[in-house]
Amino acid sequence: MAMLITGGAGFIGSNFVHYMLQHHPEHPIVNFDALTYAGNLESLRDIEDHPSYRFVKGDITNPDDVERAMQLGVDIILNFAAESHVDRSIMDPGVFAKTNVLGTQVLLDAARRHGVKKYLQVSTDEVYGTLSPSDPAFTEQTPLAPNSPYSASKAGADLMVRAYHETFGLPVNITRCSNNYGPYHFPEKLFPLMILNALEDKPLPVYGDGLQVRDWLHVSDHCRGIYLVAEKGVPGEVYNIGGNNERANIDVVKTILQILGKPESLIQHVKDRPGHDRRYAIDATKIRRELGWEPKYTFDTGILETVTWYLANEKWWSAVRSGSYMEYYEAQYKDRVKA
Repeated sequence: MAMLITGGAGFIGSNFVHYMLQHHPEHPIVNFDALTYAGNLESLRDIEDHPSYRFVKGDITNPDDVERAMQLGVDIILNFAAESHVDRSIMDPGVFAKTNVLGTQVLLDAARRHGVKKYLQVSTDEVYGTLSPSDPAFTEQTPLAPNSPYSASKAGADLMVRAYHETFGLPVNITRCSNNYGPYHFPEKLFPLMILNALEDKPLPVYGDGLQVRDWLHVSDHCRGIYLVAEKGVPGEVYNIGGNNERANIDVVKTILQILGKPESLIQHVKDRPGHDRRYAIDATKIRRELGWEPKYTFDTGILETVTWYLANEKWWSAVRSGSYMEYYEAQYKDRVKA
């Protein structure tokens, strides 16, 4: 079946394209991406001539762009396209509302017009809000309680997807993942930011006390889960995908420094992010039980492989760190005082 993968030049999207062409090349892929700051075709250079792959530049908020892609013949839509960085959502919430909510609605309308067999929304555990240290992990029944403009926009998109299923009978699924890490990750995110700063002996900015806890999921495990839901997920259902690897941010940073042989004196605690969620944790029992998914990566193997990938791919991350990214980096961190 032909797949329209929106946001396929981003971090998770590009990894999913690689996964599909390696493991399921029988499914033709149309990669639809606006190529904003985080969209990078260099991440797909090695497969751009694959016979099952085609790239179309376009914006999910533009119905004409979406229709142009749908005319190529699409059986399944997988929506990875999103503004996804919490700090950027604090700086400019409107962009997140437009792309994540309106863009999803445009895609859902296209899915209805063309009678797609499945629409899959790639969402996030952040829509559930925050947990205390003693709280049980998020399940699919946890009420939505987003705390940032980013997570609120993703929750709004999820509710729109649910509404199109309930009102119009559109066959949909929603996946909600824990924090991803792995190759092709834009350098504003925790893993690549800390790896690259450490390589250059620059300060590693850690928000507050660094004890915010995240459940880390290797992106390749996430991609396998998404494919299983696209293939076998019950229409209308939500599936959580988590790595069962809870780590405090400060421990992640210290592990990266240890792997690279760099001193912990590079760590610089800075003023915390407004509304910073304290803990996320995913209960992935449902996808394990119903679809047979299991993560293959432990945190230790995954973080070592990820650091090794960045060491081996300086050409990729050097090109990604463009002037526009450095302008954002300066705006985000230059005025934050040490905590």
